[in-house]
Formats: sequence, structure tokens, C-alpha cells
Amino acid sequence: MAIDYTDRIPNNVELASSRSLQRALEAWQPEFLNWWKDLGPTDFQASEVYLRTAISVDAKGWANYGYVQMPEYRWGIFLAEQQADRTIGFGDEMGNAAWQQVPGEHRSTLRRLIVTQGDTEPASVEQQRLLGHSAPSLYDLRNLFQINVEEGRHLWAMVYLLQAYFGRDGREEAEGLLMRRSGSSDNPRILATFNEPITDWLSLFMFTFFTDRDGKFQLKAFAESAFDPLARTCKFMLTEEAHHMFVGDTGIQRVVRRTLEVMEELRTDDPEALRRAGAIDLPTIQRYLNFWFSSSLDLFGADASSNAAAYFAAGLKGRPDEEKYADHVMRDALYDLEVPDGNRVRIESMPYRNAINEVVRGSYVEDCLKGLQRWNKWIERAGHAVRLRLPSTRFRRGIGSWANLPVDLDGNVITQTAYDANVASWLPSEDDRAFIKSLMQPVYEPGKMASWIAPPETGIKGRPVDYEYVRFA
Repeated sequence: MAIDYTDRIPNNVELASSRSLQRALEAWQPEFLNWWKDLGPTDFQASEVYLRTAISVDAKGWANYGYVQMPEYRWGIFLAEQQADRTIGFGDEMGNAAWQQVPGEHRSTLRRLIVTQGDTEPASVEQQRLLGHSAPSLYDLRNLFQINVEEGRHLWAMVYLLQAYFGRDGREEAEGLLMRRSGSSDNPRILATFNEPITDWLSLFMFTFFTDRDGKFQLKAFAESAFDPLARTCKFMLTEEAHHMFVGDTGIQRVVRRTLEVMEELRTDDPEALRRAGAIDLPTIQRYLNFWFSSSLDLFGADASSNAAAYFAAGLKGRPDEEKYADHVMRDALYDLEVPDGNRVRIESMPYRNAINEVVRGSYVEDCLKGLQRWNKWIERAGHAVRLRLPSTRFRRGIGSWANLPVDLDGNVITQTAYDANVASWLPSEDDRAFIKSLMQPVYEPGKMASWIAPPETGIKGRPVDYEYVRFA
């Protein structure tokens, strides 16, 4: 399905056939561009960046690569191809025709879900806006900007749904998406993780691996939705989201590889010696991993949730990859949930639908483990016994059964005194952050890399690693 690039707003939804909607979106467009110029990547707006732009939504050739200045990037509205006679695939409405319009009884709920998802897109751009000044290579700088423009396009995707299907309420919500600010004390972004500052590239790689992976699972859940325009929108967004996780996965792998190289050169794993040599020691990488993994877990919601049950029952939001399950209704099924009982754990049986968030969180953890296995293979090949690991999903939780409990990395409930005495060794310290910050010096010469990260194994779209991926103004 080709995308029409002749219109002011590129799209494949025949926007020109709805003049009122087109005018509303064209009125929103200047506000978006103002937001981008104010809160997008700082000081790089005039640079030419080797970016990928969608030209179709089919699987074979949906992207075009070339130099573009970011404010000139052709953001637009792209939905996956419509499936004829699509039916609802789960919940109490299973087998009925998918909705092409929003049912009145689900209007406010769907709007809230779309706004919450939409709010994460500009939030991540705001979180990352200063990182260009400390990029470890032109390759990485380009990847950052690719993520940023695609998060901007994902914002467009949600704004289209709001304006096309929710009338005045939707237009007001679209305006609100440009008014909240990541980290603001007065008008913060909706989800706490998207108010965390990202001031260094190790945090960026962790964010794109762990937090964008949560985004993948949220989008896959929405891609099952009975509301067909939402499902089609999210299916295409997943195509772009894959690159964001790739940046995180390979970024952490490259940091680990460089650390192992320095360990071999120095014949030591002493953190202080490695730091003096300009490498990031594995214990520090582990502490950053602990922080970002635990920060991302709450994005799935509480482990027992009547809202999640209602979303599933109504067909609003399914399980990612719903087709892999045998039972798509789960009306009478039960789920055994581990809950705290003093300093012990007991099993509480509950309706499966109420545990949907926990089911999806479990799939997310399995997906994260695949990345750790890849990184740990490099450590194993280098002959070291240490392994990177995920902390327990009970650790540092802010919502659900395990919220605000003193739990160690293995998931054991401990005393508050013991927790307070040890948590500083489990999470990045001020010294850790200061050290990482000291490494964040920009490297803008093609093919050169900062001392703390290994080069990528391949370049972008067949280009060499030393290609000039960003041309400065």
C-alpha cells in the first residue's frame, strides 16, 4: 500500500476525502513543528541526517533512505493494510465484526488508552533531546535521530486516531499531548518512567532495550484490538519500533564487547582499573540494567487488574500474539498469582482475565532474557564466569502486590533496614552516574568510536561503518 507524499500531510488513509479532518490536522501540524523545534534534538535541526522514511506499508519495501534535515522529515499517517471481513479475535465479542467506528460505550476508555500510548511518544523525544551532544559516533548519532523522528511519527499516528474518531474531545487531547513535558513538576508526562531523565548513552541503550520493549508489547496488545483503525495503526508502528529495540540490544552488546576487550588488554576485571582505562565495568552495567528493567515493569500495570479484565472482555486490548493461545475467551480460567504474605510468598488464585497484565509482563521478561543471553555469550566466550542477569520482577515495584516492599534482587522480602543498607549497591550510585557522564564526550569523525563502546558489526542499509551518517550544517 503506497503512501501519498503529494499531500501536505503524507498518508495512506485518503485524508483528502475528509476536508474537516484534513483541516484539523493541518491546524495541529504547525504546533507539532513548533514543539519539535523547541523540544526535539537540540542544535541539530539544520544537519543532514541519513534517515529512513516510510514509502509504503507492505513488508517488502516500505522504507526509503536518504539525507534529510529533521524539521523537513515527512511525518504522516500510515496504517497497515485493512484485512477484509476482519473479526474480533478474543474476549466476549470474539467472532463479531471488528469495529470501524468507536462504540459509544467504549468511547472514553479507548480515548484514555490512546492518549496514554500517545503521551509516551513525545515524552521519549524530550527525554533524549540533549544526547546528540555526547554521541559516541556518527553511526549512533544517526540512530538516535532515527528513533526521534519515528517517535514523532508515532505521535502523529495517535493524534490521527484522536482527531478522526473522537471529535472535539480528541482535538483537545491532541493539543494536550504537546503541552505536557517530560520531568515537569507542574505538567509531567502520564507514566513515571517517561519522566526519568536520560542524560547518558548507557541509559539510552537501556531505555531502548527495556522501555521500548514494553512499548512493543503494548503495541502488539493494541494490534489485536476490536477497534480496527487502532489495530492497523499499531501493526505499522511495530515495524518502526523494531529498530528502537535493535539500537538498545546492539548498543549494550557493543558496550559489553568493549569492556571485555579492555579486560583482556589489562588482564583484570577490577572495576577501578577498567574505569581508569575508559571502559564501563560489568558491575556498573548490571546496576544500570537493574534500574531500567525495574523501571519498565510497572508500565504493564498492576498484577491484578479489573481494568485489564474489562479491556480483554470488551475486545479493546488483547494479549500480544493472541493467535498463540488456545483459549481466546478465558471466561472461566484461573491464574495462580504469587503475592506477598509477610516475609513469605503465597499463591492466590484469581480469574485469568484479572491477571492479563501479569501474563503479558511474563512474556516481556522472556523476551528480555533473549537479549541477556546474547550479551552473556560474549562474556562466556571471553572466559569470564560473571553473567548479566535480570533482577526479580518483585524488586523495586511501584504498583501491584509488591509495591513499595523491601525486596532484594532475588525476590526475597527482607527487612527495610537490610534493603536500605544494600539498595545503593543494586542501583547506579552518584559516583556511577558521574563516571558515566565523564565518558560522554562526542565523537563526530566518521568511523571513529568513543573509548567505551565497540564499533557495530555492520553499517546501515549496506553503507560502511565509517559512512558520514550525519552532515553538520
